[in-house]
Amino acid sequence: MIKLKNVSKTYTLSGINVNAVKSVNLDIDQGEFASIMGPSGSGKSTMMNILGCLDIPSYGDYFLDDVEVGKLDDNQLAQIRGEKVGFIFQTYNLLPRISAFDNVMMGLAYTSNPNSKDKATEALTKVGLEERMHHKPAEMSGGEQQRVSIARALVKNPLLVLADEPTGALDTKTGTEIMGILNNLNKESEMTVLIVTHEPHIAEQTNRIISFRDGEIINDKNNQK
Repeated sequence: MIKLKNVSKTYTLSGINVNAVKSVNLDIDQGEFASIMGPSGSGKSTMMNILGCLDIPSYGDYFLDDVEVGKLDDNQLAQIRGEKVGFIFQTYNLLPRISAFDNVMMGLAYTSNPNSKDKATEALTKVGLEERMHHKPAEMSGGEQQRVSIARALVKNPLLVLADEPTGALDTKTGTEIMGILNNLNKESEMTVLIVTHEPHIAEQTNRIISFRDGEIINDKNNQK
């Protein structure tokens, strides 16, 4: 489902070339529950941007669902993101003036679905918020807001869910609950879920740990329990 062949990403900062990702080769199958782990500056965030079609490689080839992403224009990339990729962020990225339900509906903004309200209700129910869907973010705890973010990502039934430090703003107990939700959704739906994290104890809760350092994969560990 995901294939990277010799993918590199180079930025120019103040006239200096920065090699953020270096000749990465990676295959991720449909339905995997994996993590991309590394310290700050390791290249994991750049890799997440490439995988999520927010950026394209400088060199090499990236295929998502047999589509060569590097050859797409901005509109095509936006369409791929809107239809096939769900994002979960550390800071939730919820609109504060609208309800949880309406925030989840935003996940369907790029799709045409006559059952969108039913899908939003179903997604919120899956994350245990059926009784809280009409509350605004300020009326919810951090864990509940992250559940809304998860529901928004999964409502369009994407091929790929990318979670960027999804437990970073949460206490340990709530973070464990969020990881459990992501694990269960992966098992139930066979969506591919990738967790981007710098925390080993979070990565250890996934079935595969892909470790980055200095823009390169230094370890790819099968962590099936």
